[in-house]
Amino acid sequence: MIDMLKSIGIEKGKQFSPDAKTKSILETAAREARAQIEMRYEAGFSPPFYESTRWAVPVPKATLDGMSTMFADPNTYPVDGRAIYFSIAYFSAKHLGTGQFYIMTLKDGAGQSLDGRKAYKLTVPPNAPVSLYWSATAYDRETHALIRDTQRGSRASNSAGVQKNADGSVDVYSAPKAPTGKESNWVPTGGRDFEVLFRVYGPQKAFFDKTWKLPDVERVK
Repeated sequence: MIDMLKSIGIEKGKQFSPDAKTKSILETAAREARAQIEMRYEAGFSPPFYESTRWAVPVPKATLDGMSTMFADPNTYPVDGRAIYFSIAYFSAKHLGTGQFYIMTLKDGAGQSLDGRKAYKLTVPPNAPVSLYWSATAYDRETHALIRDTQRGSRASNSAGVQKNADGSVDVYSAPKAPTGKESNWVPTGGRDFEVLFRVYGPQKAFFDKTWKLPDVERVK
């Protein structure tokens, strides 16, 4: 990276003072790089984590394998995959009973992008295979960051006041306004297009062998 940066005028101990032409080239390159990363990110949702769902770990397998071995394989160095990985900045390591694992979705069960102006429900089945807890977080679709100016970003199985259904399942609502009587199970979207990251802390075997399955987010309004 040091030599690559030097080629565009970024060098240790020297002032970076690009002229107008260089600034224009760099700004164009940054926009093109972002568009390419976004395209590859969306493509990363296939294959899904659960068959016939929209949930996935949207980072190329070669990148995940490489990061788990410190890129020990001399025949592959998936730089583009790392760009995708760092653009969304989260990590999924498979450690039964400890650590955490994350899966993400951009779309509802009908295949439509999650629209922050509409209301959605995620029903987390009972007896989630976790040693600690699970959580569902809404992130801004454009920035992959928490949605600004909202009172909270997620609901979890250990969140205070979260309501359970009679069978032990939990409905998590993502919407600009809380559904009546469901405020404790509500994640505000602020009207922004969003994505949902589902985290399991202390995942157990049933999560990875998929005998327990998380259904898709469904639009309710």
